Amino acid sequence: MSAPLESLGQTEPRPTGPAPHFEVAVVGAGPAGLAAAASAAERGARVAVIDAAEQPGGQFWRHRSEAAGIRDDGSLHHGWKTYLDLRRRFDSGVDTSRITYLPRTSVWMAQRRPQGFTLRLSSSFGTTTGPSTVHASALVLATGGYDRQLPVPGWELPGVMAAGGIQAFIKQNGALPGSRFVVAGTGPFLLPVAANIVEAGGSVAAVCESADLSGWLPRAHRALAVPEKGLEGAEYAWTFVKHRIPYRTRTVVTEILGDSAVEAVRTARVRRDGTEVPGSARTIDGVDSVGLGWGFTPQLELPVALGARTRVDVDGSLVADVDAAQRSSVPGLYLAGELTGVGGAALAVVEGAVAGRAAALATTTGTDGSGAIATAREARTISRQRAFAEAMHLAHPLPPGWESRMRDETVVCRCEEVTAGAILGARDEMDAADSRTQKGVNRAGMGWCQGRVCGVAVACLSGSAPQAKSDDPMISLRQNANRPIAQPIPLGDLRDLVD
Repeated sequence: MSAPLESLGQTEPRPTGPAPHFEVAVVGAGPAGLAAAASAAERGARVAVIDAAEQPGGQFWRHRSEAAGIRDDGSLHHGWKTYLDLRRRFDSGVDTSRITYLPRTSVWMAQRRPQGFTLRLSSSFGTTTGPSTVHASALVLATGGYDRQLPVPGWELPGVMAAGGIQAFIKQNGALPGSRFVVAGTGPFLLPVAANIVEAGGSVAAVCESADLSGWLPRAHRALAVPEKGLEGAEYAWTFVKHRIPYRTRTVVTEILGDSAVEAVRTARVRRDGTEVPGSARTIDGVDSVGLGWGFTPQLELPVALGARTRVDVDGSLVADVDAAQRSSVPGLYLAGELTGVGGAALAVVEGAVAGRAAALATTTGTDGSGAIATAREARTISRQRAFAEAMHLAHPLPPGWESRMRDETVVCRCEEVTAGAILGARDEMDAADSRTQKGVNRAGMGWCQGRVCGVAVACLSGSAPQAKSDDPMISLRQNANRPIAQPIPLGDLRDLVD
């Protein structure tokens, strides 16, 4: 006997008629996706834009609710003028029916067909009346990335969030998820998070940066080539001085304390090899929120599912290869933004514009899109931004010795409550040297997030055994991204499959 529809998580069947066909489908409506959609539509292509959020902007330009009639003044954003320009062009495409916008929608499967691509869609939250399937002649993926996380004792306590989650909460709600924060990890992103907190009325007890910033010295010319980054940094420096935010380099959070929620944080200074400096440990009391951020890693499920060629970037993340027209190794598939290497919004906008233009050219002329490679100006911008991103990654690496600060009982996979001891035990006793084997042995990465949060840590821990091959972490990273079902979906969506 088949189960009733209600038990499948959906009370009304979604339309299962002929799926709409578009010349270009764009997945993601952040900086790269907006630029790609506007660029493709302005060159005459019929474009579908599929995005998991309620409104365009992505994580970088996440803003107050338009549905509630709240007008965001852009005060918490950088590049707001760029967003407003892209949004005007995007809205113009929607108004002229060149762009079909599908918000609150996730792509849970992408399939390559002889005439293009088929995308299987699901509601990302709530309900949607949109189609369950769309076809497209060309596909632009601009799905962005995740916060990269490393476990630390106590990080499962309520009040601990990804640094990006704190910023998203503030931008979307205009409120704070706590009152007194510690922000820790590595990279320039810690600065805007702390600045957003104090601008929203909170306080920051400390920003703990694990690097010592000397890594910038041999690469200072790359920073000077992107002067807008310097101006942005100066703004943050003034905010830190104005609000007296302590910024501590080569300092890590060694433990987060509390009975039922965050109450305090222990920190320590570390040497270059990651060992703690004797006598440097201190406790910061009266903290109710902690933001952890170790950079970002691309959201690669769809490119990997379609067979796109990947490599490991200088920051240790798996990224996809593209050429000067943002073409991947899969014909008809274009990639832009963090998928090609984490590099920030300014780079994503340029890459998105190139990808959208190339995809439109390919579908409207029947070519391969190679005639729409980046212009000389775009190529210079991409080169400068890529050089800056590489310098940033090298100056703010994952800190050596982070594994030594965990205990056997430290939870690594929070969804399935798998501890560091269980992962290391499986590695040493059962030769579980990659993420997939760890899943089979102890369910690490098998929960709701499917390894998106713990994947990097599990990959590093699994591949760190003396007998492990040197490329084992890379194998694990590709395993983490290889998911036939890219997003969690209701079982009812499987029922809608008709071909």
